[in-house]
Amino acid sequence: MSIRKVGVLGCGLMGSGIAEVAVKAGFDTVVREVNQELLDKGMGRIRGSLDKAVEKGKLAAADRDAALARLRGTTEFSDLADRDLIVEAIVENVEEKAKVYAAVGAVAGEDVILASNTSSLTVTQLAMASKRPDRFVGLHFFNPVPVMKLVEVVRTLMTDDAVVTDVNEFCRAIGKDPVQCRDNSGFIVNRLLVPYLLDAIRALEEGVGTVEDIDKAMQLGCGYPMGPFTLLDFVGLDTTYYIANIMFDEYREKRFAPPPLLKQMVQAGRYGRKSGRGFYDHARK
Repeated sequence: MSIRKVGVLGCGLMGSGIAEVAVKAGFDTVVREVNQELLDKGMGRIRGSLDKAVEKGKLAAADRDAALARLRGTTEFSDLADRDLIVEAIVENVEEKAKVYAAVGAVAGEDVILASNTSSLTVTQLAMASKRPDRFVGLHFFNPVPVMKLVEVVRTLMTDDAVVTDVNEFCRAIGKDPVQCRDNSGFIVNRLLVPYLLDAIRALEEGVGTVEDIDKAMQLGCGYPMGPFTLLDFVGLDTTYYIANIMFDEYREKRFAPPPLLKQMVQAGRYGRKSGRGFYDHARK
């Protein structure tokens, strides 16, 4: 595997998680944020997660210290110049992603592999925006990254075979199980999951059952770890609404269309856990 040095664009929830698993697996890692405040917050999240792992006996203190020694934060694109793999984990906006790809392209070597953690945008349009489509691939991690084992590896028509081989080996090296996906909106998981979540909201709208009973039915009847409304609140109703709209624009099928109730809750600021209230009132918990 040619990947030794890793760069991460964005140190939010996903970016910090990707950086954490990379340093724990022994990779020299640089994570870049737009300003020092956001960088400090993200780096603090990584340290806190590693500290918690030590407290729970899942990680030796010496291994935590070694992992942190392999981690460096920056606000400069130039610090990514020597990276072998750079994973972008910023806002789901094509224009913003294109800007960071251009900045990376100005400093990174010709052989660098560029990857996006996008969960809904097509990788092809991002690859073309990067100006390096043969070296571009989708690496969709799942939240929380240190816990979830899956990574969706998404190649486009232009992706070099060697790039796919290298990123699959990288995923295994950081303890993840990669699955191969065609480049279509939603890939495997969201293409199947989003219609299920939207159908649950439609069932609620139609009076099929209460929030609590629908959740309980899917947990006990299907063996799911959590019901659809608990999951919606965890993922974020605003995030689900955004992804559903992107997928509806792509496929033009009713099953991807956001129900009116979802739109109204997002408009009302009821995003789920992040805002304190969604289908459940989390402020009381």
